[in-house]
Amino acid sequence: MLRLIVRRVLLMGLTALTVSALLFFSVTKLLGSPAGMMLGQDASPQAIAALNAQYGFDRPALSQYLHWLGDALTGDLGRSYTTQQSVAQAIATRVPVTLELAVWSIALAVAAAVFFNTIPVARAPVRRIVTLVNLVGISVPNFMLGVSLIFLLSVQLDLLPSTGWVPWSDGVGAHLAHMVMPVLTLSAYYFGAFSIVYRAEYQDVIQRPFIGVARARGLSEWRVAFRHAAPNAILPVITFVGISIGQLTGGAVVTETIFSMPGTGRLFVASIEGRDFPVMLAIGMLIVVGVVLMNLLADIAYTIANPQIRHAS
Repeated sequence: MLRLIVRRVLLMGLTALTVSALLFFSVTKLLGSPAGMMLGQDASPQAIAALNAQYGFDRPALSQYLHWLGDALTGDLGRSYTTQQSVAQAIATRVPVTLELAVWSIALAVAAAVFFNTIPVARAPVRRIVTLVNLVGISVPNFMLGVSLIFLLSVQLDLLPSTGWVPWSDGVGAHLAHMVMPVLTLSAYYFGAFSIVYRAEYQDVIQRPFIGVARARGLSEWRVAFRHAAPNAILPVITFVGISIGQLTGGAVVTETIFSMPGTGRLFVASIEGRDFPVMLAIGMLIVVGVVLMNLLADIAYTIANPQIRHAS
């Protein structure tokens, strides 16, 4: 198993390095001259040339990339062109917001998908409701769902605050009240997707001989479902969670913008609007590393949960 983890780590490093190069050249070259975008269309050629020299934009592209990569590996992500704030500091203050939103959303989606597709009581009525929620979660865009929740829970019923974010230090109740709608908005799609994957695997697992043996031993349906069937049916969901991190990042950008949450997604949108290249590159690399790392953790978790793969590795 250790050899498998080492191979995955090396592959993760190679993948992150390759994607970082593609990301750097696409941002700095395909979007045009950073100096020209920073100064505007009315800037003189002399001013653009001076700014290019100041930030090193006039150097060869490979030299710029190696310089940026070397600084990034030491934790120096540069300074924002618009605010002159350290990019690492700006991102560090916003990562906890996005990370909490992502963790709550994924945890809720996985727990709800497993529970509601496993419970043996009143299975047919529950299955119809779950199927309906699956369709809504997968088919309705999260920005539309977010706006609908604001209209229903904030405007009509006045139960929850519509936008904003409150830290834990200002009160647990206030913090959770601001997190309810963003988490529901972001987790809706993943609940539907995880339910489909889990349900297909669960239907296969429930027909296997060891389930019949468990029932023959006189175990209750709840114990058979959650103790024997669910741990085997959840394996594909573990892999799907790792794959879904990239989509989760895109959903977090929209969700944070709708609910005015001070996370990295909202910062990323602001950096695109202001052509703030250091911030764009830093957040892009953060997303890449997060996706690769989550896939690595999903592979490790799948290997631990599946004895056949663990013994084969």
